[in-house]
Amino acid sequence: MKKILVTGAAGFIGSHLSSRLLIDGYEVIGIDNLNDYYDVSLKESRLALLQGSSNFIFEKVSLEDKYAMDRIFSTYKPEVVINLAAQAGVRYSLENPHAYIEANILGFTNILEGSRHHKVKHLIYASSSSVYGANTSLPFSVHDNVDHPMSLYAATKKANELMAHTYSQLYAIPTTGLRFFTVYGPWGRPDMALFMFTKSIIDGKPINVFNNGKMMRDFTFVDDIVESISRLVEKPAQANIEWSGENPDPGTSYAPYKIYNIGNNNPVNLMDFIEAIEEKVGKKAIKNYMPLQAGDVPATYADVVDLYRDIDFQPQTNIKDGVGKFVDWYIEYYSIKSDSADKKREK
Repeated sequence: MKKILVTGAAGFIGSHLSSRLLIDGYEVIGIDNLNDYYDVSLKESRLALLQGSSNFIFEKVSLEDKYAMDRIFSTYKPEVVINLAAQAGVRYSLENPHAYIEANILGFTNILEGSRHHKVKHLIYASSSSVYGANTSLPFSVHDNVDHPMSLYAATKKANELMAHTYSQLYAIPTTGLRFFTVYGPWGRPDMALFMFTKSIIDGKPINVFNNGKMMRDFTFVDDIVESISRLVEKPAQANIEWSGENPDPGTSYAPYKIYNIGNNNPVNLMDFIEAIEEKVGKKAIKNYMPLQAGDVPATYADVVDLYRDIDFQPQTNIKDGVGKFVDWYIEYYSIKSDSADKKREK
């Protein structure tokens, strides 16, 4: 039974992925520091769903704790590492930059060193669509340069890709970076738009609609993210034998290094996204129109040609179905009682 270390196992994507890996027959060592960036009880509830499996082991550990991470690698000797732990959030990076350096830079260094010294066969790590920054050529391609980040969060994710390449080149560690595009779904984070909008609409409170609603996002349902990662586990990155330093391809390398976009390849207008929530909840949103926030970009759109070619899968959950599943979960988890919510849940 192959051992997989999943960092951020109590997080949104990490908990979904850990559940899938257990179903697929892997032994999962999950770590998370259960910090209070958002409601810890939500993290604990996700974790409780995993702890019923005899093949799941959990350790409360912070990535930036070098000695704890050394112990995790030495004790469990994982063959595959999937790093999903990070300090997330574009806007929060404007308020607390040091948290991003500690978790996303120092913490990732410990992941790389552990993978190096313990002969990990495949390191998969979360990057982000935010690395595209000031790029305006759509759809975003992994073969485009991404040298103009618009937030410190984006800069740390770009740094992770560069750090991973260095270790792939120096130590022949296969590394696969995943640029996630606006992931949403049940058990999602309270700081993300879908969660905040749903809560406010149900509670009859205003929602902030940035850039006056003129935003496009390639919303990607969490099950599609998990399916993509699960298919990549047994496909370690390979060197691109056609790579040339005279015309360098940013998405591949002469080293065992690969970058993928994981997105729905179908951007949705923010106002249509809000309308899908309104329809499911059965209430109209009170909209507070705002200018574009610092660090935000007006549109994201994933080119997933490489992903589809290599794993024969393309994310495809439509926004109405995905939003519906989230709202159903939200109503059940928070025991929401209302005529409109009950009617929607029955459908």
